[in-house]
Amino acid sequence: MQSFHQPRHTNLNHPPFILELDPASAQRRLLDEQVELWWFHEPRHSLLCYCTSVGLVLGLGLGGVGILSTTSSLSGEWRLGVGTALCLLALAVLLKQLLSSAIQDMNCIRSRHRIDQLKSGGRADPVLFLAVALALLLCGAVLLYMATAKGRHSQGPDGRDMLRSGLALTVAGGAMTLAVAGYTALVYLQGRREERRGGRMMLTMGRVRTRGRMGSRAVRVFSVSGGQMSPARRENSPSRTSLI
Repeated sequence: MQSFHQPRHTNLNHPPFILELDPASAQRRLLDEQVELWWFHEPRHSLLCYCTSVGLVLGLGLGGVGILSTTSSLSGEWRLGVGTALCLLALAVLLKQLLSSAIQDMNCIRSRHRIDQLKSGGRADPVLFLAVALALLLCGAVLLYMATAKGRHSQGPDGRDMLRSGLALTVAGGAMTLAVAGYTALVYLQGRREERRGGRMMLTMGRVRTRGRMGSRAVRVFSVSGGQMSPARRENSPSRTSLI
């Protein structure tokens, strides 16, 4: 009767289970440890937010300068206010991009959380875009109220320009709000998908590791036959069999 104890030496027929890492995953893990590359972890999101920022700076700046350039009389005080607001919004978006670039060049932040907030395409960009969209909605609503109140739309070209400007700002602000909401939902769903994929990968690796450990063990089966025993020992066979 053989013993269940497995010998300490390694069996050549059952080599120990070795989990080999994927070279692509090992390279990706090595790159993730580089602080300089954290700024470019999501190139698609970074490129999208950067192009959106450039478009906002150009659109808001040109719109503000265009409205300010048409201010010629005392009846155009709304042009001065709206034009100034648009120029300030363009400067805010530009300042954020310049600040992110300066911090990235100085390499003064070593925290992954801070870099994910300040980089182009990080968490600060959707918040900034939403603030700009709400500001455009507010300016548009104020212009529409001023244009429609007390029959202002019948007072000549200035009232019609105010009405058109209010409609344009309201539509632009609403479109930006919907775009930011859709982008946020898309990023959230993508993050959940990556988490599920990572969980399934870890579960698969655990199952493979468990199977490898079970396969490396040598299972030995034996049988006890009562016919091969002597009459003196046959009486104690039931107790020994139950013990085994």
